[in-house]
Amino acid sequence: MIQLDFAKSSDGLLPAIVQDEKSGDVLMLAYINQESWEKTLNSGKAHFWSRSRQQLWLKGESSGHVQLIREILVDCDQDTVVFKVEQLGGAACHKGYHSCFFRRVVGDDLQTVGERVFDPVVVYGKK
Repeated sequence: MIQLDFAKSSDGLLPAIVQDEKSGDVLMLAYINQESWEKTLNSGKAHFWSRSRQQLWLKGESSGHVQLIREILVDCDQDTVVFKVEQLGGAACHKGYHSCFFRRVVGDDLQTVGERVFDPVVVYGKK
C-alpha cells in the first residue's frame, strides 16, 4: 500500500483537496488519517476524518452524494493528496452547493457565486 507521511502532523491528519475530475473545480478540502486513506484506496470512494465529530466518514453517506475516486495525486513530501473524483448527486458541499467554495471575497463582503443543487434542510433535516 502507498504510504503517506502521517507522522508530519501532530494529530495524524493530512489535507485532502477534492477536485471534480471533469471540470477541475475544487470541491472541498478535508482531512484524512491512515484509516480513511486505506478505506479510500480499498473502496474507490472518498473517506475522510471528521475533525468536528472525531470519526471516520464516507463522503455522501447521509446525502447520497458520494465521491468516486478517479485519480489520486500525492505531493512531493507525501503529506497532501488531491482526490480527483466523480461527484455523484452534483453537490459536494453540505450547504447544498456543487463546491464548498461557493463564495468569493468582494471588498469587505462575501458574494455567493454558486447555485444551490439541493436544499440541506430536505436532505439533512437541518440547516
